[in-house]
Amino acid sequence: MKHFLNLIDVPRDALAELLAEAVRLKGAHARGIPTRSLAGKVVALVFEKPSLRTRVSFESGVAQLGGTALYLPGNEVGLGWRESHADFARTIGQYVDALVLRVFRHDTVEGVARASSIPVVNGLSDLSHPCQVLADLLTVQELFGSVEGRTVAFVGDGNNVARSLAVGCSRLGAKFVLACPVGYGFDDGFREKYKARVSPCFPPEVNDAAAAVRTADVIYTDVWTSMGQEAEREERLKRFESFQVNAALLAKAPPHCKVLHCLPAHRGEEITDDVLDGPASAVFQQAGNRLHTQKAVLEWLMKG
Repeated sequence: MKHFLNLIDVPRDALAELLAEAVRLKGAHARGIPTRSLAGKVVALVFEKPSLRTRVSFESGVAQLGGTALYLPGNEVGLGWRESHADFARTIGQYVDALVLRVFRHDTVEGVARASSIPVVNGLSDLSHPCQVLADLLTVQELFGSVEGRTVAFVGDGNNVARSLAVGCSRLGAKFVLACPVGYGFDDGFREKYKARVSPCFPPEVNDAAAAVRTADVIYTDVWTSMGQEAEREERLKRFESFQVNAALLAKAPPHCKVLHCLPAHRGEEITDDVLDGPASAVFQQAGNRLHTQKAVLEWLMKG
């Protein structure tokens, strides 16, 4: 059974195929051409974490492809505590054709997928956010014509988005650099897996945001305190203070540089209003691309 859990498991050719189909689907939608590739299919969305973009883009995407989406709050499903991952997977597979999970722990995604007879999509876990990064890569491609040869500077910590983006950039020939405070870079487990399965050349990490963006085509940022890290908030605000994406930092990048953010944003913390709403921002184009890349993922998993 084919799943979409982590970009590190997706070969370059498959990634390119997904982006090409997303381009086709986006174009067809803009021209009002219906696509009914999921007609008669049901997709269940199980969310332990709340979301605007992930939920609405999946529900709308399934509807646009002719299918039906069911939203199931994680506290009602009780993955891993109300019933085992395997029991849930074996049961839900009797009712629906695909499953999207947005969860706290990546172990949950993998546990369900191991026992699942239907495709499983990782809509976010603590380890990886492949759906977000597929939309990010499409946005870079739209902005510059190609991902290959571009430089993406991620200003923030080595979180799930940064891990997935580092893999996606490498797969498609872009340079990735992480700018973060000391102690907030990528973990050793990710380093080892990246070197074994992506490239022996691990992406550079720097502790100076200005140095990271000097040759960047894209500056990408994310919240400094993710869900589940609330106890660290005050400490993170102090440590990340010099890593804010603001007009002064943007001025140190090339004039053509664009700014991305996976949203929701904590305006005035990791990014300022003038940048998020300014001419360099492609953030809402990026958010819109979630719809079309996720449609491509569902088609790719369910075709045949």
